[in-house]
Amino acid sequence: MNRNQGMKTKTNSTTKSVLFILLALVFVTAMIGDSVFARLGNASESNSQSQKEDKKKKEKSVNPSDPALSTIIGTDKQGGLAVYDLSGKQLQYLADGLMDNVDLRDGFKLNGKAVSIVAAGNRRDNSIAIYTVNPQTRLLENAAARKINHGIQIYGTCLYQNRKTSKTYYYGTSKSGDVEQWELFDNGQGRVDARKVRNFKVGTVIEGCVADDEFGQFYVSEEAVGIWKYGAEPETGNQRTLVDKVGNGHLYADVEGLAIAYGRDGTGYLMASSQGNHTYVVYRRDGNNEFVKKFRIGNGSATDGAEETDGIDVTTANLGPAFPYGLFVAQDGFNDKGNQNFKLVPLQLIVK
Repeated sequence: MNRNQGMKTKTNSTTKSVLFILLALVFVTAMIGDSVFARLGNASESNSQSQKEDKKKKEKSVNPSDPALSTIIGTDKQGGLAVYDLSGKQLQYLADGLMDNVDLRDGFKLNGKAVSIVAAGNRRDNSIAIYTVNPQTRLLENAAARKINHGIQIYGTCLYQNRKTSKTYYYGTSKSGDVEQWELFDNGQGRVDARKVRNFKVGTVIEGCVADDEFGQFYVSEEAVGIWKYGAEPETGNQRTLVDKVGNGHLYADVEGLAIAYGRDGTGYLMASSQGNHTYVVYRRDGNNEFVKKFRIGNGSATDGAEETDGIDVTTANLGPAFPYGLFVAQDGFNDKGNQNFKLVPLQLIVK
C-alpha cells in the first residue's frame, strides 16, 4: 500500500514513492530455499499508534539538497494523513477524512511554480484529497480547488506523471473492479482541480496500483487474480497484459501494494506485496516484467517481522547515512506486541 499503501516520502524537491511510515533497519540473516528467496530480519520498528489505527499506503518525499530531511507521508485508514521524518517523529497529522492510499509527484505546475503534489482517496466523502508540500516546513497544505467526487466507491489511489508533458494524473481503484483516471490541473487561481479522462473495468476487487512514469505504464493488483499492466495515458484504453497470477508460486491472494524502483537506463524493479503468504515479490520493470526474487521481513533480535502487508513503497534515492542506496518500506499489518506499524529496509539488502 489493498494499497495499503499509504505512504510517500519527500525531501525538498525530488520525490520517490516510499510507502510506509517509520524507520526500521533490517538485515539479511539467511537465504531460504533457492537463491531468489531471502529472509530479512533484525528489524527495529516504528512506535505503535492508536489501537484503532489501520495504516495503509505510504509515500516518500525526497529532499535532494539534504536527504536526511526527507519525509514519509502515511495514511491512517481510520482518520487522516500523517507526515514523519526519517527517525519516525511525527511532524504533522491531518484529521481530514478516512484516507485509504496516498501518492506524490514533484514538478507539478501550480501558480507558475513547480511544486510537490500529494493526492489521496478520502472514503469519508468519496472525494479526491489534494495537497502540496511546503518546502520550508515539509508539511502538507490543502490545495484542492473544490470537492472532487469519484464516480466509484474509492478503495485505492496512485499518481502518474508524463515525463515529456509533465501532465499529472490521478488513478482511483475500487472493490467493484473499476478504475477512474483524472487529469489534475491548475485552475488559474493557484488551486488544483481535476477532470475525468478515462474509466475502465479490471475485474474483481482492486486496490493497489502504481504507475511507471518513464515507460508510461499503469500496474494494478486484482487481489484474487494477479498483477495487470495497462498503458498509463488516457487514450490507451483497456488493453492489458497479465504480469503474474495468483497460484504460480510467486503470488498468494490477496495481492496488495505495488511500488516501482527506478534504475538507470530503463532498469529497475516492480515490487508487490503477496499478502497471502506474507512475502514481497520483485520483478524487472522493463520488458515482460521477468520474475527476479521474493523475500520476507522476518523476526529480529528486538522486533517482530512484517505480516499481512497492504502498502509498500520504495525509492532508489540516497537518503543519507542510514539509507545511502535507497529504501523499501512495508506496512506491518500484524504486530506481536501492539498496533500496526511500518518496517524500513535498506534497499541494497533486497536488490543491488
